[in-house]
Amino acid sequence: MDSTKSSGETAINITESKSSKGKAPATNYTATTKATPYQQQGGWKRGISIFDFILRICALVAALAATTTMGTTDQTLPFFTQFFQFQASYDDLPAFTFFVVANAIASSYLVLSLPFSIVCIVRPHAVGAKLLLLIFDTVLVGFTTAAAAAAAAIVYLAHNGNSNTNWFAICQQFDDFCQRVSGAVVASFIAAVIFIFLVVLSAVALRRH
Repeated sequence: MDSTKSSGETAINITESKSSKGKAPATNYTATTKATPYQQQGGWKRGISIFDFILRICALVAALAATTTMGTTDQTLPFFTQFFQFQASYDDLPAFTFFVVANAIASSYLVLSLPFSIVCIVRPHAVGAKLLLLIFDTVLVGFTTAAAAAAAAIVYLAHNGNSNTNWFAICQQFDDFCQRVSGAVVASFIAAVIFIFLVVLSAVALRRH
């Protein structure tokens, strides 16, 4: 038995010999198998699903980092007066509170989406799971982007102030507070960009069905 394989096509040569005192000639059979387009599409779709799973883990790390960093940000200056104590905390500003809630929701969603991503790896032609992820990923793009943009505006004012409205920059005094909230905003924008990539991947995978 001989087998040859090229460009997704496999040919198998089978030689059958009948021994009836050496008089019967040998008989050759050739069986040819060829990979179907359905099987070939399943390979690259499984690759896209694996990449989708990796991106979701990266987005989860970024969203969790943004949530924990902002949610634990609190700085109290070492000097105070008889009536005032100078303190800055994330929950002093509604934009930062919204930021923490939005990224916490994004983190929870990403954890719940991992089993669906695994289903897409095991069954690369499953349309329902990919469509569900595409819808929720699109919603989370707007959600995380809005939270990051709102927090970024407050961070900009904290660094630079606004002389027209007499808002003074506070980062010279609350330097640790500003560094932590700035890092949280960057992490949230990274999560938003990854969500955009996830939407594009899901759309491409569904487009090729």
